[in-house]
Amino acid sequence: MEETYLLNVEGVKKKILHGGRGELPKLQDGSKFTFHFQTLKDDFERTVIDDSREAGVPMEIIVGKMFKLEIWETLLSSMRIGEVAEFWCDTIHTGMYALVSRGMRRIAEGRDPLEGQKHRCGMGNMFDYHSTGYDDLDELQRTPQPLIFVMELFRVEDPSAYKRDTWAMSKEEKLAAVPVLHSEGNRLVLRREFAQAAAKYQEAVICLRNLQAKEKPWEDGWLKLESLVTPLVLNYCQCQLELGEYYEVLEHTTELLQKHNDNAKAYFKRAKAHAAVWNEREAREDFQRVAHLDPSMAAAVKKELKQLGERMRKKHVEDRKRYQGLFQSSQG
Repeated sequence: MEETYLLNVEGVKKKILHGGRGELPKLQDGSKFTFHFQTLKDDFERTVIDDSREAGVPMEIIVGKMFKLEIWETLLSSMRIGEVAEFWCDTIHTGMYALVSRGMRRIAEGRDPLEGQKHRCGMGNMFDYHSTGYDDLDELQRTPQPLIFVMELFRVEDPSAYKRDTWAMSKEEKLAAVPVLHSEGNRLVLRREFAQAAAKYQEAVICLRNLQAKEKPWEDGWLKLESLVTPLVLNYCQCQLELGEYYEVLEHTTELLQKHNDNAKAYFKRAKAHAAVWNEREAREDFQRVAHLDPSMAAAVKKELKQLGERMRKKHVEDRKRYQGLFQSSQG
């Protein structure tokens, strides 16, 4: 297929590999592209950098939402539904690819795509990273180069046709979504559907954390959002306790207490998680902090400490019997 310069955009060439159907989709702010993509180096081997099919989930971007790799919106806007096309993009369009890929890979791994990101613009963050955590992306960051994108466009949806993902929402939409998600989580807890409730609380926290990333830490706007985050994290941790995910609880309560070391409820949940994984000393210390910080919880602490003592005594008896059995069998 003959190569052509795409829409008079400098540094871009398009090759149609499989024709699409119908007219070019009509786009507006908030329209959503759903597509698969493959990113290749422009070398002899056409080395594959990323392939969304390997992750098993198509990519989605929203028109007008300042996706870091702006050229992708331009490329997709030139495609019909069902079309497969190959785009060669010069370095002027690919400088941010390492950061975009890093975020997509983190999402595929179930990690926070913003983890470790400083409160800076995208280009500022690019210079802050000593490493993306991926060797091939580090190479692209050190030496930007032309890239080839092979895209298959599945569908284009109007803003009213799909449920907005939290990352695609405006500030006002995120703030409005938080109490709704909080309420849905509480309703699911009453039905003892703890995994589903945890997902609602987590989604609400992500909304607020994304907003916090645009505020200066510990200033009024940041603190106001943090006051909304804290109860959601505690609710999330309670769900994880019910699900037996004790190390998850230890991680999140410890992170919370690093910012708010007077939160009795966080200490209480962390103490229960410590007790569940046999960290007796840490559990006792946290329970004692709870009683000191909030005397109204003293009765609950006393009950938990009694249960902890009974569990530890039972464990010591069982351990002693086990060791004696091992010793006797080795003597025999």
